[in-house]
Amino acid sequence: MSQHSKEWLTQTLRQMLVIRTFEETADKLTLRGKVPGGMHNSSGQEAVAVGSMSALAADDVIATTHRSHHHTLAKGFTAKEVMAELFTKATGCSRGRGGSMHLGDFHRGHFGGNGIVGAGVGIGMGAALGIKQLGHKKVSVGFVGDGGMNTGRTWEAINMAVIYKLPYIIVVDNNQYAVETFVDRVTGGKDIAKRAAGFGLPSYTINGQNVLEVHQYVSEARERALKGEGPTFINALTYRYYGHNVGEKGQYRTQDEIADWRQNRDPIDGFSSHLISEGVITADAFEAMKADVTKEIDEAVAFAESSPEPDPASIMVDVDSGLLGVSK
Repeated sequence: MSQHSKEWLTQTLRQMLVIRTFEETADKLTLRGKVPGGMHNSSGQEAVAVGSMSALAADDVIATTHRSHHHTLAKGFTAKEVMAELFTKATGCSRGRGGSMHLGDFHRGHFGGNGIVGAGVGIGMGAALGIKQLGHKKVSVGFVGDGGMNTGRTWEAINMAVIYKLPYIIVVDNNQYAVETFVDRVTGGKDIAKRAAGFGLPSYTINGQNVLEVHQYVSEARERALKGEGPTFINALTYRYYGHNVGEKGQYRTQDEIADWRQNRDPIDGFSSHLISEGVITADAFEAMKADVTKEIDEAVAFAESSPEPDPASIMVDVDSGLLGVSK
């Protein structure tokens, strides 16, 4: 931990708290009908997002999944603009036209979340190809869930990244359940990283509940990519505390299993306890941090509720501005 400043460590913890508080607040708002179309809660997966994003530069590109609030917030998008997007308001990061599953902004290197399983890997690979062709010194990261490990498009994109030695990092946000199906039940060979290694790229399975471990592996992958050494595959083992989507009944796993992850492997509890024991922050400072984060999320909700609906006539303006992918 010595290579990280107290400021960096404290900010990393705060960012995970922002994500957790945002998600749990948005979950309740969805159940009240405030978030059109529902949402996919990533509570429990904060370390994958924050560990990855903290290892990237601001202009590095990401492409992600239907469960992308944590990636988006960790990339530096504000709670206000993300909450407004969930509310489909004009002040949202996609101008209210994307909603929960389509957060993004091309100008900030966020090539979007989407509902197609595994598509983020292909989109991220395409971005990496563009980066290499243009000679830019940056990387692309494609996020995918464990369910995307059994779709053909995922491995086609990885194969192409390898043969062209693209500046690309594939991060599996492996919460171990594809909707209601445990990953080992449907994954031949069971070892995802070993499967990826067969394509000829460095492949690792890491503890996705440890933000420092995620940061280390993504940092090293980025360094290799910038040196022209090609892509890296990272299988980050994590866990989602809530259902696949808000309101799910969820009879496919036990409450004991969920409680075990929450009580013994929670990324925020583990990291905050470590920082307190190391004297980086005090218990009182941590409580104050939580209160400050709660205030930030409350303000985000108020902002979203008071924001205007998008103007139908502005759709072409958004397209022309590049928001929806077409640059001026």
